[in-house]
Amino acid sequence: MHNVIIIGSGPAGLTAAIYTARAQLAPVVIEGMEPGGQLTTTTIVENWPGSPQGVEGQQLMDDMKAQALKFGTIFKNGEVSKVNLTAKPFSLFIGAEKLEAASLVIATGASARLLGQESEKKLMGRGVSVCATCDGFFFKGKDVLVVGGGDTAIEEAVFLSSLAAKVTVVHRRDELRAEKIMQQKAFEIPNIHFLWDSVVENIQDPQKGTVTGASIKNVKTGAISSHPCDGIFIAIGHTPNTTLFKSQIDMDEKGYIKTKNGTETNIAGVFAAGDVTDPVYKQAVTSAGMGCMAALDTERYLKGI
Repeated sequence: MHNVIIIGSGPAGLTAAIYTARAQLAPVVIEGMEPGGQLTTTTIVENWPGSPQGVEGQQLMDDMKAQALKFGTIFKNGEVSKVNLTAKPFSLFIGAEKLEAASLVIATGASARLLGQESEKKLMGRGVSVCATCDGFFFKGKDVLVVGGGDTAIEEAVFLSSLAAKVTVVHRRDELRAEKIMQQKAFEIPNIHFLWDSVVENIQDPQKGTVTGASIKNVKTGAISSHPCDGIFIAIGHTPNTTLFKSQIDMDEKGYIKTKNGTETNIAGVFAAGDVTDPVYKQAVTSAGMGCMAALDTERYLKGI
């Protein structure tokens, strides 16, 4: 039986691993289907503290993993297929392999909802982004699209308006779903424009390795037009990766894990950190901070403090 198992290998999971490994708890990290998490799909991360020149997302996660390994973290490839949190020790399965732990840190993150286009995948981190706070600076003085009409999309558009020369919100309906106060703020900003009743049909140009524009379809008329731009921000929401824990862990209506007293869940010995419990900030640095909190909470729990 292990002292602690950490599910997830993004900033939250790896930070939790570094701290628990240094506490001599010999943590086991289940890396999941996307080792390193969402940061591995980005190019340069410019807002990571201590990296004035920026750092490649993949390199940052590789360095964090190396640091966790240095202190004795055990890494396992694969994805957890089943968990049982109703009895102690907690048990989980990676295929047919069963693991048991005295404590558990859930750091499975959240997945940005995407359009599902092949060009979107190819240009992710090369003009396509799901985080204006992370990538907006790269589009200073440029023309960008924001896809969506909810709170996330309008928050992204407002943020980008102070950087980009022009921000165009593409929304499939003829009115926004965002809070009225957010809508009013966006309508009053002169460089935010709106394409109503419209969807992005295709993103150009994968052959050039960068975004050059998009084909926009009017859902009412069927007309397709070309819209040149330098970047596209997909802002149609996130889905927390919590399906595995449903009916066992308390969650909010959107599926984010509820925490109390730091990173505690409703089950003693089970902690949650990062985007899996954070619908607001969704930043690598806040996830890492929560990973640290989860590690310290885990250590105290195992010591009976």
